[in-house]
Amino acid sequence: MALDIKICGLKTDGAMAAALAGGASHVGFIFFAKSPRYVEPAEAGRLREAARGKALAVAVTVDASDAFLDEIVAKMQPDMLQLHGSETSERVAEVKARYGLPVMKALPLSEAADLERIKPFIGIADRFLFDAKPPKGSELPGGNGVAFDWRILAGLDGGVDYMLSGGLNAANIGDALRLANPPGIDISSGVESAPGVKGPALIEQFFRAVRAARDNRAA
Repeated sequence: MALDIKICGLKTDGAMAAALAGGASHVGFIFFAKSPRYVEPAEAGRLREAARGKALAVAVTVDASDAFLDEIVAKMQPDMLQLHGSETSERVAEVKARYGLPVMKALPLSEAADLERIKPFIGIADRFLFDAKPPKGSELPGGNGVAFDWRILAGLDGGVDYMLSGGLNAANIGDALRLANPPGIDISSGVESAPGVKGPALIEQFFRAVRAARDNRAA
C-alpha cells in the first residue's frame, strides 16, 4: 500500500526542497495567526509553485471566515483545504461547495470513544486527519508535538481514509506504522529544530526512518 506523507507547516524554500526530495505526497501551509508556522497566503503561493506536479499543496485553516478562505484560495491556489478547528459537517460541506476543492477534516483523539466523532463527517469530508488532543493551555489545535494511543485506530472502519498526526518523529514512526498501519502520515514539529523552524536535515532523517520502517515490515 502506498503511504502518503505530508510535511506540514512549511515556510522556507530549503524545507520545501527537502520535503519534495524525500518524496512527500503533500505539503502543508498553516494559516493560523497564533502558530509559529503561520505564513502569509501570497508567500505560500510562491512556495507551493515548487510542488506543482510533485505533491499536493494543502492550506491548513482553523475556523477561518469565508473572506480569509477566499484570499487563501486566490493567492495560494491550494489543491486541498484542511479544516483544523471546530468546523461542523455542515461547514465542511459549505467549504467544499464554495471552492470545489477536496477537504480534509482534522479531529483530535485521545481514546477509542472519540472515533464516534467521525460519523457526522462520513461522506462529506474527503479525508480525515487524526491528531492528539492539545495539551491543557495550548492555543494551538495541532503542531503540539504530542501523540495519542495509536492502537485505538485498529478498530477503525477500513473504508475511512485518514492521515495520522501528532507527535510523530524519526524515533517513533516505526511504532506508529506498525500499530496503526495508517494510509497517510502528517508531521510538523517532529522535523523542527525550534517551534516553526523546519530543519532540512531533520526532514531527510524522517524520510530515512520511514523507509527503514517499511523495509523492516516487508522483510
